[in-house]
Amino acid sequence: MRATTALPAAVLGSATAGIAYASLYERTRWTLRRFDVPVLAPGSAPLRVLQLSDLHMTAGQRSKQEWVAALAELQPDLVVDTGDNLAGHDAVPGTLRALEPLLALPGAFVMASNDYYAPRPKNPLKYFKRDHERVHGDELPWRDLRDALAARGWIDLTNAPGELTVGGRRIAFAGVDDSHLRLDRYDLVAGPADPTADLRIGLAHSPEPRVLDRFAADGYDLLLCGHTHGGQLRVPFYGALVTNCGIDRARVRWLHRWAEPSAAHPHGTWLHVSAGLGTSPYAPYRFACPPEATLLTLTARPG
Repeated sequence: MRATTALPAAVLGSATAGIAYASLYERTRWTLRRFDVPVLAPGSAPLRVLQLSDLHMTAGQRSKQEWVAALAELQPDLVVDTGDNLAGHDAVPGTLRALEPLLALPGAFVMASNDYYAPRPKNPLKYFKRDHERVHGDELPWRDLRDALAARGWIDLTNAPGELTVGGRRIAFAGVDDSHLRLDRYDLVAGPADPTADLRIGLAHSPEPRVLDRFAADGYDLLLCGHTHGGQLRVPFYGALVTNCGIDRARVRWLHRWAEPSAAHPHGTWLHVSAGLGTSPYAPYRFACPPEATLLTLTARPG
């Protein structure tokens, strides 16, 4: 009798410990990731870009708010926010409190589904089914967030182009609305990226290949995305179980080549997918995938 009950008890104990770790510890193990990206002209001085994504902020997440605010101490040259900032109707003040020290810096952003709609309980198994039905929650006060960011000088790239001069370098931007919900209107920003700019950056919340391919074909040097949470639950030595979009599992987070150099675009295109800083309040766990922001140091290409 003891032998037959010992194994189920051990399995149950391990599962309970894993859930506790994922929901009570790793979910708040705020992490700064760093990558070097060789996208600047030979001889250029480095440019530092802080990317934030998928905060999924609630009003009471003081630890997250304080950690994000402290990122201003890194003194980045540019801040980029790739959407999904909100997770509640009362989350705008807390989100702005977290971003306040960073709003004094040059910045750019796009909006996404969890800026527009409140989270709601979902069956996690639906993420294993492509083209599953999406059911939205109530509308969130996303306009209040958008207007507050724009009022501080951050440029809204939601289905729009833009331009900033940062550290003496002129950066041409283009961004799209949430392509996971098919709100993207790439035709509004389509066309060759400005060849006279020092750098060309594209923003999209969800790294859908159909959109990334158009950015790459138009000559963008660097694409910044979020949405995937890095898989959120990762299996050691296997990786993400799902990506929740069209990107392949191998590129569900971090820095990768999206397009190799070619005659049309001699320097190719780099892609960075942020694993993000939050979770849905209805799925408050992460495993082998801590919440993170990323400091990208843009460096000169080899001469």
